[in-house]
Amino acid sequence: MNKLKNYLFLLCAILAVANHSTAQQLIRVRPVEIDDVLTNPGKGFMTFQRFNGDSLNSGNSWTEGFPIEYQEFDGDLTNEDHPATTIAYFRIYWKYIEPEEGNYNWDLLDRALQSATSRGQTLMIRIAPYGTYDNEDVPDWYRKMVDPKREWKSPVPKWAVDPEDPRYAQYFGRMIRAMGARYDGHPDVEGIDLAIVGAWGEGESSQLLSKNTMQLLVEAYTESFTKTPLIALLMDEKTNKYADSFGDMGWRVDCIGDLDFWAAEENGFAHMYDLYPQRIINCGVKDAWESAPLSFEICGTFLRWKEEQGYNRQDVEYIFNESLKWHISSFNAKSSPVPEEWKDLVDEWLKKMGYRFVLRTISYPEYVAPGEMFRFKSWWENKGVAPIYKDFLLAIKLTNDARTEVFITDADIRSWLPGDNIYDDAIAIPWDMPTGKYQMQIGIVDKQTHQPKVNLAIEGRTNEGWYSFGEIEIKDIK
Repeated sequence: MNKLKNYLFLLCAILAVANHSTAQQLIRVRPVEIDDVLTNPGKGFMTFQRFNGDSLNSGNSWTEGFPIEYQEFDGDLTNEDHPATTIAYFRIYWKYIEPEEGNYNWDLLDRALQSATSRGQTLMIRIAPYGTYDNEDVPDWYRKMVDPKREWKSPVPKWAVDPEDPRYAQYFGRMIRAMGARYDGHPDVEGIDLAIVGAWGEGESSQLLSKNTMQLLVEAYTESFTKTPLIALLMDEKTNKYADSFGDMGWRVDCIGDLDFWAAEENGFAHMYDLYPQRIINCGVKDAWESAPLSFEICGTFLRWKEEQGYNRQDVEYIFNESLKWHISSFNAKSSPVPEEWKDLVDEWLKKMGYRFVLRTISYPEYVAPGEMFRFKSWWENKGVAPIYKDFLLAIKLTNDARTEVFITDADIRSWLPGDNIYDDAIAIPWDMPTGKYQMQIGIVDKQTHQPKVNLAIEGRTNEGWYSFGEIEIKDIK
């Protein structure tokens, strides 16, 4: 008899749970997509030797390699004739970082980091070994050490010193390692350019380096920066493939937009036609974008495109579309203004550059009990050309006057490549969660603070950066 009673009790309990599950309505929400230009971490335009709110370079010129000339900040982060940015790019010559052998002037980077952070930006850094003019040379102490009279005859016009002299890899590499010891993993360092040789660190004729020299210079970066992203210039097959062998490695190029800059003198050569498409394949970096960021730099400036090259809208569209085909995430326009007639093209470009997340559908039950699992299903679309590379988290927030609770999911949003992405999950409602109706919000949040970091391409954004999408009731079910 007791066995029969226990059986009947268990059956009633099962039926009660079944009734509870089937009686509920499934709420399905389809958020409204927006067409706004979104300013988000790790993507979009950059400022160059400047920060949000600074005046741009005048005319069609720019500065690089020298310490930043800081402008007085009036509190307005607007960039006139230039998109808002989340990245500041700082390029500086070795001579300023190590003015005396073994003594590093990290204040230059520290101040740039502080300024970037205060303007809502992270900092991307390249330390270039030298430029092309006397005031852009290697450090004085190194020049005196290796060839004070500059008697070495370079086989490459853009080499200032002999990279095969073992002291070059030793001392330049030592400086890179010291930078890694200080800044690797710094939350406000967006990335480090892997620059090893040539004027401005652009890798001119890197294919002429011996295997030993190339590997020593590359390893100075790969062994020193294991947390902060590295982005290697697109140099030559052996160098880029060796760098990529150490793990996820992004890449960059410095002459996006060259359709005919030097065609008359170079037998019709143009970077956009005759170098980049071929080298992307030959260097083995065609699919690097799936796990590491791609960052490009303008050839000249927008004003040079317009005034000197005579580019029209079709030329600009072609350049932008090629960069999207290559999966660009960020762009250095050298803090030069965007011509008024091209601003709409830039806006459309920005909407596709990097990642752009749209929550298409999310479904969930109309109520849940304290201590139960709250299950939801979601369909997302990444309408950009690249994933997000930052280790942010997908979170759901329940809030009312009595309680606010943020639930962190285990979604790996870095795997959300362009196109459709499905994420279904269940989160545990605390036993002590007060009953009542709760507003439901969703967001992509910082790993430490759990505060929203990413703007979504949907309606419903709150002042705090969350996106409201519905209501759920928490109630006792007996």
